[in-house]
Amino acid sequence: MRIARDGTWFYQGTPIGREGLVRLFSSIIKKEGDDYFLVTPVEKVGIVVEDAPFVAIDFQETADGLLFETNVGDRALAGPDHAIRIARDGPEGEPSPYIHIRANLEALIDRKSFYRLIDIGEHRDVDGTEWFGIASGDSFFRVMASADLKAASA
Repeated sequence: MRIARDGTWFYQGTPIGREGLVRLFSSIIKKEGDDYFLVTPVEKVGIVVEDAPFVAIDFQETADGLLFETNVGDRALAGPDHAIRIARDGPEGEPSPYIHIRANLEALIDRKSFYRLIDIGEHRDVDGTEWFGIASGDSFFRVMASADLKAASA
């Protein structure tokens, strides 16, 4: 089995079209080190995950913070238990945003949602350095130093 970067689940090279089956599999996925497994009481089967096992397909701003929804129906309120992190990929430093969903499993935040996050981002002083980031509830998730952002947009 394989999960593509866009969140599509495959079995023997064919996309799994039954949403209920994908949701069932997503409920038993575990990560050990860098490896992923589907784990039942009687079996443990390896699974290839191209990026993250889930994709955050949308979020809404609530009184408590940013509430994300994944392609498999999980919901996570960004905050201390569900941190947002930005990885940098390739020589250009292309951002790949993630939110922690459960256990040690993350969701890749889709492009449209990331653009919306950037639109609501703000600048804050953190330990004497000004950062651009995303606020959710009492948490602030740094995206990049404000000085780097200003240099990149100049």
